[in-house]
Amino acid sequence: MTRDEWTIIFVLGGPGVGKGTQCKKLTEEYQICHLSVGDVLRAETTKAGSEYAEIILGNMREGRVGPPQITVSLLEAAMREKFEKEGVSIFLIDGFPRKMDQAEFFESEICSPSLVLLLDCPPETLQERLVNRAETCSRLDDGAEIVQKRLKTFAETTMPVVQHYMAQNRVLRIDASHEISTVYREMQTALEKGLGSGFQRTQRAG
Repeated sequence: MTRDEWTIIFVLGGPGVGKGTQCKKLTEEYQICHLSVGDVLRAETTKAGSEYAEIILGNMREGRVGPPQITVSLLEAAMREKFEKEGVSIFLIDGFPRKMDQAEFFESEICSPSLVLLLDCPPETLQERLVNRAETCSRLDDGAEIVQKRLKTFAETTMPVVQHYMAQNRVLRIDASHEISTVYREMQTALEKGLGSGFQRTQRAG
């Protein structure tokens, strides 16, 4: 199997919508790989001698979307490692693509997504969640001013990506304003609907 047979699922939604939480729950039950773009980028900033670290840190401080070449390069490396070591070929990529140039670059360098899951939630709910998260952990991109920038960035630059994939009938919308368990059940249903038996076969026994 080559990367041409990888199944890519983009998981999009505003900051604080719960993308990471839901994706991690899915990996506990299914043979899939969850890649959080934010985690991949943050991990890169801790590597000694990384040529990308300062660029990534600057983007995080300003709430900016970084260049697609860096993000896609790091994502592909992470996917290839998981594929070669564990044989995993279904990838949930959360928080990506955040701009059209990222979507276009990913498609030109790797492949098009099979499915796009949109976790939808009112902006005021997202803001409340992010403020609460900032009180319990020290993420660089959860400060009040940066939160506002991230919400604005999502509305202005990521929603056009969602609309792009809606035009291709690849988007399944999930109401993420509910409890975590309810959203999770909707995620499962969406993936089973979108991927059919391919997703079912990846379920671990027990």
